[in-house]
Amino acid sequence: MKHTAPPSPRPNAFTLLEMMIVLLIIALILGSVAIMVQGIEGNAQAVTTSGKIKALETALVSYKISNLVYPTQEQGLEALVSPPRSEPKPRRWNQLIKTDGLLDPWGRKIAYRNPGKHNVGGYDVLSFGPDGLEGTADDIGNW
Repeated sequence: MKHTAPPSPRPNAFTLLEMMIVLLIIALILGSVAIMVQGIEGNAQAVTTSGKIKALETALVSYKISNLVYPTQEQGLEALVSPPRSEPKPRRWNQLIKTDGLLDPWGRKIAYRNPGKHNVGGYDVLSFGPDGLEGTADDIGNW
């Protein structure tokens, strides 16, 4: 006599509803990861910009120690990359940063103001942030 298993009341496969639920869960997980990664990237760019501004401040102090003055508004931060052509010309010029040190993570030049609007009696070094507009909440500066 042969023993056969009784027919299973349910086939050994996933139903369409089960597949849809699994796909929905995967989509929710991927969506939340994508949102978290975007926040991390934006924060990393802001931290990078703050670091570049600190490095520029250090280079500006070195420039002042060598030449007794900060670069003028006209000379700008380019005076840290190549010798200024306008007065006052530095007595002892050294390249203090590389050209790419003048760009923020969004590919725009970091701004320099001498005299500063925020640091009256000093200078401002700032990035206009992701939106590229001056005076908005995402500006990053040395104040």
